[in-house]
Amino acid sequence: MQLLVNCLIVVATVAAMEAVARYSHEYIMHGWGWAWHKSHHEIEGHTFERNDLYAVVFAIPSVLLIYLGVAHQHWILWVGVGMTAYGVLYFLAHDALVHNRWPFRLTPKGRYLKRVVQAHRMHHAVRTRLGCVSFGFLYAPNIDTLKAELKALHGGAVDLAAVTGVEQRD
Repeated sequence: MQLLVNCLIVVATVAAMEAVARYSHEYIMHGWGWAWHKSHHEIEGHTFERNDLYAVVFAIPSVLLIYLGVAHQHWILWVGVGMTAYGVLYFLAHDALVHNRWPFRLTPKGRYLKRVVQAHRMHHAVRTRLGCVSFGFLYAPNIDTLKAELKALHGGAVDLAAVTGVEQRD
């Protein structure tokens, strides 16, 4: 029974981390933390971006929860494991799949992964702090909805075909 409870805590934490990541991305990274995140919206190709410092900062609470959970045999261990699991999923999908920052190229297979990649590329259609869409990562809004948001925000001035690899439909 305890194994089931621990697994549920991990799964619930991974789900909650999507909301934490989404709001951190919009209000911290695109807010007062733009000085670090700006490197991620510039032309890609660097091995290390200043934005990568966020991974270090966001790892601290999960490491602390795992440490305290092990030291005190407490359920917060599994919250830390869930946070770490989200970080691994984010790293694999974001750095490997979307931005191809690994020495080999991964191609998204299936509708879900293609939608995640397209939504994140639409986020990068805007190179500035303001006017971006799709701040979450494991949840990707409908692509047509995102296109409409970008068009409304920028008057159609964003080249969506170049960013998403999908021709724009009117």
